[in-house]
Amino acid sequence: MRYLVIGLGSMGKRRVRNLQALGLGDIAGFDPRLDRRKESAEKYGIKVFDDLEIAIQVLDPTVFVISTPPDLHMYYAYYACEHGISCFIEASVVDADKVKQLSQKIENTSVVMAPSCTMRYYPGPKKIKKLIKEGVIGKVLNVNYQTGQYLPDWHPWEKIEDFYVSKRETGGAREIIPFELTWLNDIFGKAEALACVKAKLTDMPADIDDIYHCLLSYENNVLANITVEVISRPKAIREMRVLGSEGEIIFSADTNSVSYINTSMDKWKEYQFESGTIENQYINPEEPYIAEMKDFVAAVNTQDQALYPNSLSDDFDVLQTLYSLEKMAEGYK
Repeated sequence: MRYLVIGLGSMGKRRVRNLQALGLGDIAGFDPRLDRRKESAEKYGIKVFDDLEIAIQVLDPTVFVISTPPDLHMYYAYYACEHGISCFIEASVVDADKVKQLSQKIENTSVVMAPSCTMRYYPGPKKIKKLIKEGVIGKVLNVNYQTGQYLPDWHPWEKIEDFYVSKRETGGAREIIPFELTWLNDIFGKAEALACVKAKLTDMPADIDDIYHCLLSYENNVLANITVEVISRPKAIREMRVLGSEGEIIFSADTNSVSYINTSMDKWKEYQFESGTIENQYINPEEPYIAEMKDFVAAVNTQDQALYPNSLSDDFDVLQTLYSLEKMAEGYK
């Protein structure tokens, strides 16, 4: 297979590394920015292009890896669909109707479309899912979860005004809600929006809401308080507490661990995870992204969408939840 990574920003470069870590060749990149093309060519030894049509002519790619800002995802995905090219797509936050239509277009075809679901590959969420499935805390009753990182710290090498997360439609906190719901829904089931408050609390130079407080209902009458923000500094935060009828689970990215206790135990049982390989200027390890890409490549090789755990239909559902939450938030302005 021949891979064209579209967008060579921080995520695009990570995806190049993912493909190379899997021992795959025939990788090229496309980006209109000279600095990104130059850096990618020098660091990873790949061919780079500033024109998509020329890249198509030269490489004749069989796979797109779409790592552009979210408002361009569907443009390239539809192009790929029309040309029989399978796609990996970073987490989306806009164009829900186009996501749904694309899902329908690829039905009964050999084209694989894989929306990112990286958090499902992290050891913490995987352990939480396993413990809940094993029933170690009985019936799940309530979930409290907060995640955030100060937005200017996402890309400290550039101004946030030059980064798509400073735009209202693709704003940092807004973008992260579907990213998080993708793995939360995998564990707890289909989410129903109950209430939402969102606001701009900081003076950072971006016309966005920098915090979302969301109240969701999951299957079997599970309530979830989800806070997504781009305020936390100097360190990112990812903390969860799951309350069950017989115990509780705590997940902390700060300690990189999951712990649980139940009514038959005298003390907490803790699972500590390896920190993994963290590239310079990144805060998250490479391994979950490589594992995600491995499943995508397997799905494309076998032309079997089912080998990848997330779908465009799943993404559409997640975006509907986001839009419902935002509509509810209008009443609190």
